[in-house]
Amino acid sequence: MDASPQYRWAALTLIVGVAIVRLFYLAFFCPFDLAPDEAHYWEWSRQLDWCYYSKGPLVAWLIRASCELFGDTTLAVRLPAVVCGSLLLVGLYTLTVQIHQSPKLGFAVVALALTLPIVHAGSLLMTIDAPFTCAWMWALVFAWRALTPGPSSRGRGEKVALIFTGACILVGVLAKHTMVLFVPSLALFLLTTPSFRHHLKQPGLWIMTSIGALGGVPILAWNALNGWVSLRHTQGHAGLDETAFHWLGPFKYLGGQFAILLGFWFVVWMLAMWTHRPPREDRPPMRFLWWMSLPTFVFFGLFALKNDGGEANWPVVAYLSGLVLAAGKLSAVRPQPSAKIGLLGAAALGVMVTLVLHEPIHVQPVLLRLAGPATRERPLPVRRFDPTARLRGWRFLAAEVNRTRAELRERGIEPVLASERWTQAGELAFYCDGHPNIYCMGLFLGDRHSQYDLWRPNPRSDPGHFTGRTFLLVDIDAERMRHVFERIEPPRKVAYRENGVLVAEWTITVAHGFGGFRQVETIGGY
Repeated sequence: MDASPQYRWAALTLIVGVAIVRLFYLAFFCPFDLAPDEAHYWEWSRQLDWCYYSKGPLVAWLIRASCELFGDTTLAVRLPAVVCGSLLLVGLYTLTVQIHQSPKLGFAVVALALTLPIVHAGSLLMTIDAPFTCAWMWALVFAWRALTPGPSSRGRGEKVALIFTGACILVGVLAKHTMVLFVPSLALFLLTTPSFRHHLKQPGLWIMTSIGALGGVPILAWNALNGWVSLRHTQGHAGLDETAFHWLGPFKYLGGQFAILLGFWFVVWMLAMWTHRPPREDRPPMRFLWWMSLPTFVFFGLFALKNDGGEANWPVVAYLSGLVLAAGKLSAVRPQPSAKIGLLGAAALGVMVTLVLHEPIHVQPVLLRLAGPATRERPLPVRRFDPTARLRGWRFLAAEVNRTRAELRERGIEPVLASERWTQAGELAFYCDGHPNIYCMGLFLGDRHSQYDLWRPNPRSDPGHFTGRTFLLVDIDAERMRHVFERIEPPRKVAYRENGVLVAEWTITVAHGFGGFRQVETIGGY
């Protein structure tokens, strides 16, 4: 093992330096508003609970803690993501050194991870993946330390490491339910590795599992009191409530994973999985990394048959141990010139894509040429190729809503604000003056259920609370509301443009005399 501390300090300096740059970017240069998911989780943080409609409570708790310290600002909402992203990189370095006994390789893994756009996105946007991946990463670190304690730390050190592993699982479950996959993956490693099989009979593993299971207690208790809505949402989200199979789903799944890993790294990961497959690999460290990677990837791949490919971020934790395994493979052989070119090319591509995603306005002409002209079916073609478009324009929309609210107040009317989708409601609540309550009408317009349907009062469950009120409807088809209100004013279009390019468009409609929903036209799924 390279005992020199230079690579450890280099890795720490790199991690801290990147964190500082991220904070300065978010504070002074970031062109993006909150993503719809971020704004929705901020809404959750205003009403703290033990669980929420679709996710565990950790993301809301972290956002509220940050906002209590620094105010309800975009930077405060995203600060926990920067912290979690930095801790993830520290864990990645630590695990690499544990497995490969090389601080130099640990530094290289951190540096390579920082060329991946998905790593930067997860460290800037405060979604559930930020604390979830951090918890999974450190569960890997503590689990391996528990399984291979040093000569001076056997016994007590092993128990402490198992307790910390259980605590990481507990935290991960509070962030994202799929943290439970960590336990069967670890159990498969122990079961299939004879020299480690004895751990299955020892109390430490079961203590670890019991501690981790405590994370599910508040989630289960809350769901028991709320009709098991999270389970029903997950069932629908995964496609389990459908009888049909999407035979192209696995291909879409593989294509999505290929894309987020820039092609090269996905191929390297696949090669590492093949090279170190258990029938061929006898070394326990490599088997540990393999079993903590592939089962998660396969799990979500199987669901791709039901949910038409799923979402690209679902198996992201599979690549944490997978990256450490792939790095060991790359360092163990003398790279061919083609491999070196591929490595440098992938790193350069990752840095370039990351920079473009930070300032997409500079490549907008290129995206427009790829997207083609606007049509009636596709009035916003730039959104097809610019994934950051959904993070822009919300302040502009909120300013227009504020202006309409002010006009109504001059007429002696205090309007109720409502939007079509839960994604819009959170943005309006965050960016409108005074952080007003926003109500979501999505359930009546074909959208799925959301947390807004559980909070009371709301127009669906408590119509009497809103009878006769004037609503300011954002992006809601007024014609579908004719039977709900006494009078509806002509809608007004709001268009957000950048350099003359239409990026987003909404409607604002004032509707008077709410009378309640006499019938539900279309009910969305869970």
